[in-house]
Amino acid sequence: MTVIRDEKHKRELVLRLKRVEGQLRGIQAMVEQGADCERVTQQLSAARRALDKAFFQVLACAIQAPPESGARRASPEERLRQAAEILARFG
Repeated sequence: MTVIRDEKHKRELVLRLKRVEGQLRGIQAMVEQGADCERVTQQLSAARRALDKAFFQVLACAIQAPPESGARRASPEERLRQAAEILARFG
């Protein structure tokens, strides 16, 4: 299984997730304060897009990452098949 090893990539991903977390807290506050449904759905859509970007960053990492030490090197076709499986299951 591939893990995120690049520290810059890891930091960027964590920052994106923290921003999404802040968005979700803001949405919760909007709901509690009785905000207009259209504004809430707009913010939910923005948070969903931000999570999608994080998802695709992690998927790209899984495709591009070198194999773990001692693991066999997957062919490009195998990596694409694995990516397709991830997309089918979680995308």
